[in-house]
Amino acid sequence: MKFIQYKTISGIIQCVSGLRIGGSKDTIEIGGMDNPIIRNPLDKFPYIPGSSLKGKMRSLLEWEIDGKLGKDGNAHQFKDCNKDDKCPICRIFGVTDDEVRFGPGRAIFRDGYVTNDSKEKLRELQLKKGLLYVEEKTETAIDRLKGKAKDGSLRQYERVPAGTEFSFYIDYRVFDINDNGQTDIDNFQWLLHGLWLLQQDALGSSGSRGYGQIKFGIHVKDTEKPDKVKFIPDKVLVEGKEEQIKDRYEEITQQKKR
Repeated sequence: MKFIQYKTISGIIQCVSGLRIGGSKDTIEIGGMDNPIIRNPLDKFPYIPGSSLKGKMRSLLEWEIDGKLGKDGNAHQFKDCNKDDKCPICRIFGVTDDEVRFGPGRAIFRDGYVTNDSKEKLRELQLKKGLLYVEEKTETAIDRLKGKAKDGSLRQYERVPAGTEFSFYIDYRVFDINDNGQTDIDNFQWLLHGLWLLQQDALGSSGSRGYGQIKFGIHVKDTEKPDKVKFIPDKVLVEGKEEQIKDRYEEITQQKKR
């Protein structure tokens, strides 16, 4: 086995709706927020953990690729694919199995941090609303018989506001295992397909309630405002070159989508 290269996917994640990836409370405060988001402890800005991107994309691809859904609802394991050394799930995301001979998981999902432009907007929100770089959303449960809110069901959640943008990077390792790296190069297309799947679904919690809708895109210079950039959706940069976010299932499998 020989390392050949890193392939890098980079771009911007834009929140189309409020995003919630839960964090923990450092202290218990009377009247404080019960459901805070995860933040960078140094500057208190929200961020997107690489583990959240990896976990959601992995689960979506396990559903998408025939025969990769783990038994009993568990994550796909090496034994689930009859220990197939070319399995895209095992190769891309990695597995813990002593019999694996194809090396580490190929994809490295970096944490995503708020862009400078979005930091400015979140600081303005703090000055206007007194909120620390978030919006607060109040929800309740409905009593089906009385048609009103259930007593004691009121709850508050922190969310990253819609429109906030984060940088994102995925580094992908290509190894030669007597194939000049071709298996890893082929599986890279599944990783790109996973970005499209994530756009169709939701990131973070409460996706069924409208949270977590995102768009991948890139920043380009704004010709009307030279000191600003604008967001171009449905694109990422692969090795610095623009690549379209799209459904690649039929292209990869050479089969009609189910």
